[in-house]
Amino acid sequence: MLSLRRGRPRRLRPLAVASAALTCSLAACVLSGCGGGGGNGSTGSRTSSTPNTASFSGSPPSALASSASSAAASARASASAAASSASARASEFEASVSAESARREATAEKKLKGVKGRGNALSEVGMSGMPKAQTGGVLAVLVNITNKTDRKASYAVQIDFEDSNHHVVETRYTGAENLEPGQKQQPIVFSRQPPEKKLTPRLAKAQRY
Repeated sequence: MLSLRRGRPRRLRPLAVASAALTCSLAACVLSGCGGGGGNGSTGSRTSSTPNTASFSGSPPSALASSASSAAASARASASAAASSASARASEFEASVSAESARREATAEKKLKGVKGRGNALSEVGMSGMPKAQTGGVLAVLVNITNKTDRKASYAVQIDFEDSNHHVVETRYTGAENLEPGQKQQPIVFSRQPPEKKLTPRLAKAQRY
C-alpha cells in the first residue's frame, strides 16, 4: 500500500507542472495583448496608421498643376522670343535688300549718264509686272537680265513709269553686276508714286558694260 501511494504522486506531478505552465502562458498573453499570434497584432497596428508619404513617387495634384503652369509659361516665353527673333531677322533682311537696291540703283544711274540712245543691251533685258496683291498695292516690275554674250558682263537698266498720256512721271534704275555667260538676275523695281496713280512701266535704256 505504501509503494502505491508513493507512485501515484510521481504520475500526477507532471500534470500539475503542465497546468501551471499553461496558466502562466495565458496570463503572459493577456498582458502582452496577443491578437492572433505570429506578430499579426503589431502588423495590424502599422496598417491602420497614417502612410509614410516620403516613400511615394510623383507629386501631389497641387504640385503637378504648378509644374504644368510653369511649363506653359516657359513655352509661351520661348514662342514670344522666337517670334521676336523672326521679326528682327525679317527687318534685317528687308534693310539689307533695300541697301543693295539703293547701291545698285546708284551704280546703274551713273553708268547710263553718258549713254546715247537706248543702249546696247535691250535684247538682254525684259520686264514682267508683279500682281499688286503680292506687293501690297504698290506698282512693281520684275526685271529679267540675262547675259547672252560669251564673256562676263555687267548691266545698267533704266525704267520709266508713264501716265496715260505717255508722260514720264518717274524714272527708276537697276542693274546686275559680273554675270557669267548665260547667267540671269531678276531685280525688282518699285514705283514710289501713290498706288492710285495709273502708271505703265517702260524699258527706257539697257546698257552692257
